[in-house]
Amino acid sequence: MIRTLDARKIGADEVVRQLARPPAAVDPSIQRAVDEILADVRTRGDAAVLEFTRRFDGHAMPSVAALSIAPAEFEAAERALAVDVRAALAYAAERIERYHAAALPKSWRITDEHGSVLGQEIRPLDRVGVYIPGGRAAYPSTVLMTAVPARVAGVRDVVLVTPPGRDSRVDPTVLAAAHMAGVTEGWRIGGAQAIGALAYGTATIRRVDKIVGPGNLYVALAKSRVFGEVGIDMVAGPSEVVVVADAMADPVWIAADLLAQAEHDPMARAVLITDDPQLSGRVQAALAEQLERLPRRAIAAESLATNGALVCVHSLDEAADLANRLAPEHLELLVRVPQALLGRIRHAGAVFVGGQTPEVVGDYVAGPSHVLPTAGTARFSSPLGTEDFVTRTSVIEYAAGGLQAALPHLRALTRTEGLAGHGTAAEVRVNPKGGGEGP
Repeated sequence: MIRTLDARKIGADEVVRQLARPPAAVDPSIQRAVDEILADVRTRGDAAVLEFTRRFDGHAMPSVAALSIAPAEFEAAERALAVDVRAALAYAAERIERYHAAALPKSWRITDEHGSVLGQEIRPLDRVGVYIPGGRAAYPSTVLMTAVPARVAGVRDVVLVTPPGRDSRVDPTVLAAAHMAGVTEGWRIGGAQAIGALAYGTATIRRVDKIVGPGNLYVALAKSRVFGEVGIDMVAGPSEVVVVADAMADPVWIAADLLAQAEHDPMARAVLITDDPQLSGRVQAALAEQLERLPRRAIAAESLATNGALVCVHSLDEAADLANRLAPEHLELLVRVPQALLGRIRHAGAVFVGGQTPEVVGDYVAGPSHVLPTAGTARFSSPLGTEDFVTRTSVIEYAAGGLQAALPHLRALTRTEGLAGHGTAAEVRVNPKGGGEGP
């Protein structure tokens, strides 16, 4: 059902090699289709958006304006929510807002010994697009996890795009979440054509500065193609969890957490790393028992068999080192003293500390965004946050004494690089009449 790897015998390098995903192979025809859609939207704007909406979503609309989601629809959807769902979304939204408000970057200044002032100005992006998948499933949690940080950062226009259902409607829970999150504009548009409309703009839809949110392969490829025209959050891969556990961990809890990831998708990854050889067997048994009761057991079973693993190591220090090499999206520390191990973790999208912190709280209500780096990219990238919705502008204000002190260094560096005009730009300020080397 799930393979067992003994790092004590085969070594950590071999474990990493066996768990490595092969490079994703994209069907060239899909790549060409995405490129053609984007080029057509860029050239023909509204007309292309309408054509692709009719072709792919089955909705013939008289104009792109007819694809707009009116403010009253957002409001009505929130009013119509079941009481428990509304309470749950409000609970999650409040915690997400509180977390991201605490993490909001701030402008700052320092003054050096010459009275020169250096600093940084933080400014929110003007306009952000949030892509939310539609069709057979609804993802109101992803609306909150993407739109709330943007609003907290001060983004003026938060634009929701999502593909419509068969009746041309958007799931009301998604609309309600969007209203709670502070979305200011919405469109019933999906796929690569939605990404193109956000990136390039049309006569009806104004372009955005950045696009965030998950989507299918067409959406992911489109986001990667328009990067540079606009910013993007990331191109995410399949979901993944690594659980580091010792002999004190409950195998039933571990199995439940592994299955919570495995049920996402056959490509999802669920890995246990433990220094207790007996724990692997107990987790294996708990997986078999829980899998029988899981509605999505076929998906989870394929995920475990194809991408899952139970890994034995000599020590928790080795477990932490191996986890760092895998750089997982989600990392759980189910050990006796998790805080002691936390200091050894260098690469993970989110760390869930202790037995009372299942990864599912991060998916829905903890506060940090569940948009996280996957496929080992936590080695160099970070979770979605308010930092992704602002720009940082350097501020430099030199005093006369500061420029005087800098001048000999400027002379040396500009001379070394052969840029005499650069040196002169400083020289004329310090020695306006004489020029030359000056004092």
